[in-house]
Amino acid sequence: MTTDHSYFNVSINPHESNSELSVLFSGEGKPLPLHKMGPAVHDYYLIHTIHSGKGTFEMHNRTYPCSSGDSFIIYPGELFSYVADAEQPWHYTWVAFTGRSAGLTLTQIGASPQNAVISGSSPRSIRHYYRRIRSCFQQSMHPALEDIEAAGWLRLLLRELSRADDPQVRTKPATETEIQRQVSQAVRYLELQYTQAVSIEQLARTLGYHRTYLCKMFKQATGLAPMQYLFKIRMERAKQLLETSMTVDQVASSVGFNDALYFSKQFHKWSGSAPSVYRKERKSKGVFSG
Repeated sequence: MTTDHSYFNVSINPHESNSELSVLFSGEGKPLPLHKMGPAVHDYYLIHTIHSGKGTFEMHNRTYPCSSGDSFIIYPGELFSYVADAEQPWHYTWVAFTGRSAGLTLTQIGASPQNAVISGSSPRSIRHYYRRIRSCFQQSMHPALEDIEAAGWLRLLLRELSRADDPQVRTKPATETEIQRQVSQAVRYLELQYTQAVSIEQLARTLGYHRTYLCKMFKQATGLAPMQYLFKIRMERAKQLLETSMTVDQVASSVGFNDALYFSKQFHKWSGSAPSVYRKERKSKGVFSG
């Protein structure tokens, strides 16, 4: 324990990493009243999440009063200072990190040097991720693996911070850009899961949308219902595979059909040719790759 904290604990990452995202250290503390850090500059990113009490954070010519549920972010090269409240000094956890994608990741969750406080997070769930980060560093024989694990928990922590409650965001109607994003999510799901048995219910449940709403916005954006779009993906991929040495059975299985005969009928209906005929035609044109 340091003399300016009633409680202080920190875990250090012993592994020096040059990865996209790497934790340097993480800790927890209860500073004494009016405990102050700065003005100073760090050469790494540092996030503090407040679990109780309050204080003030300053950076980039802005002053932020902070309390439970707030997280303030110190950026490398930015002059900062922060001080605990005189009556209710804060209790917080922190994590320091570096990495090539660190700045971009923070931007993606809505943070920046000009907007360096995220409010509305759940202290209990956030604290869980901090504990998991600190528990990674047990001075084992595999520090590089500990570094990878800690980075994983840091990503989950940042994801949780991005979930901060904002009633205005929750209640406003979806804009065109938001609808495009939702449709893009659905398209991406179908492009990655077309080899599996996919249903509308499963797709809607996975993405968190109502089935009717998903189908409506998907068709408005693409001109096709989700299952029609999935069928198109499967058939386009089947065409590519039929230009290789794979058997029709293997092609069918590779595009999500357990029954090769049923696949052949569907492919014929879609392309106008049976799979074997399509293959011969492509081979005669010199595009057969196997």
